[in-house]
Amino acid sequence: MNGFEKTMMKLKAILLAVTLLFAGGALALDLDEAKAKGLVGEQADGYVGAVKPSSEVNALVAEVNGKREDAYARIGKKNGVAADKVAELAAKKLINKAGPNEYVKTSSGAWVLKKEIQ
Repeated sequence: MNGFEKTMMKLKAILLAVTLLFAGGALALDLDEAKAKGLVGEQADGYVGAVKPSSEVNALVAEVNGKREDAYARIGKKNGVAADKVAELAAKKLINKAGPNEYVKTSSGAWVLKKEIQ
């Protein structure tokens, strides 16, 4: 392989890395953005759920819920309370904090905008 071919291979590798970097950033979704877009909502169990599931939304839900589960367990252990009780208390606060155009799950399992249940 001559010098030109090596340079071209390096350039292709750099272009691929840059493309993947920006593609990942463009697809990245945060919780606030997902709530604002109506993709996820709060549930009475203290976890978020996918209102409009997709691979990206499902990944976000799994990430957020994993962090919440760890936090609930840590807080519960520190205070001598079961993690599910911590989650229930957190759910009440999170649902109360939800904006009027954000989704929450009703006891019947339906997703509704918070303003529809106030």
